[in-house]
Amino acid sequence: MRTVIAGGGLVGLTTAAALRLIGHEVTVLEQAPRMRAAGAGIGLWPNALREFDRIGVGADVRGMGEEIDTWFFDPAGHPVRADGYGADDHRFLLVPRPRLNDLLADAVGRDHVRLGARATGFTEHDTEVVVHLDHGEDLRTDLLIGADGVHSRIRARLAPGSDAAAHVGHFVWRAIVPSGDERPEGSVLTIGRERTRGGYARVAEGRTMWMVNQFDAGPLDGTKRDRALRRARHLAEAGWHDDLLRMIADTPEDAILENQVVLVPELPRWTTARVALIGDAAHGLSPHIAAGGTLGIEDVGVLRTALAEAPALPEALARYERVRMTRFDGVRKHSARVERAEGAGDFAARYAAFSHWMLTTAPAT
Repeated sequence: MRTVIAGGGLVGLTTAAALRLIGHEVTVLEQAPRMRAAGAGIGLWPNALREFDRIGVGADVRGMGEEIDTWFFDPAGHPVRADGYGADDHRFLLVPRPRLNDLLADAVGRDHVRLGARATGFTEHDTEVVVHLDHGEDLRTDLLIGADGVHSRIRARLAPGSDAAAHVGHFVWRAIVPSGDERPEGSVLTIGRERTRGGYARVAEGRTMWMVNQFDAGPLDGTKRDRALRRARHLAEAGWHDDLLRMIADTPEDAILENQVVLVPELPRWTTARVALIGDAAHGLSPHIAAGGTLGIEDVGVLRTALAEAPALPEALARYERVRMTRFDGVRKHSARVERAEGAGDFAARYAAFSHWMLTTAPAT
């Protein structure tokens, strides 16, 4: 089956690698002139690592990451965990995004990735899909998968009026920096004042990622560094997080990523007879639940299984849509509860409930 995948990020490349294993002839369209990954590090749960094992890169992914044993803290540095949950509910793998993207591009085969090629839309026929590229070329394919992120052009054609919208007042700052004398085990996440959350963790040997986010952030005055430091001070009392403050102050301005969080609205559908949305293109959520990458990789496993088992393409895509939209009914409820958490104890309980649910209800693909 000829398959075109719009988007060469984490989910697009994983989709390509997975579908090649079941015989698809894949072409990945990546709009950038070179392979690159937005963001700093990404947390991967066992749900995602199982899919990487299936495509043959699980050991390499584990080798490039750092296992995080999650604790939550109040602004004075007191550690908190919810009672009634096990160690597995508090562990994930933190991986540098650029290295992961390179690994996945190699797994797909770089001759299957077209750089500088952006899909702007499609025309669907009974027997094929015509994919329209921004420089005027058309590609004919049996299946089109939109893995082109929260601002997906494929979603705009499939579900008009579904533009991503700002999560008003919600901003995130982060960077990867050389490790220094900060605690090697990191702080993972402090729940601070003024609806601010943040911390840091080792993302690879000699590299540390720091992150600060705030809901209802208010005016953004000064430089990116100023803005990140102002929020980070809501996480620091009586000497707790002096290392985080120092880390941010020492980060070059151009190394700091600052993002307005945007959300994809709940969609009436994710598929047609020959087109499917996947990853953030289908369900871009706030990163405060730290599960977007894992959920996108879950999509891949469900789609791969449906395509391998269903008797025809429309049935496969309908099955994928039904399973994943049902899953996201639960994800959105947990996400809203975690967002509204007040204080470290409340956050720890709500997040542990979410992570336990995620792990114990993960699709068996």
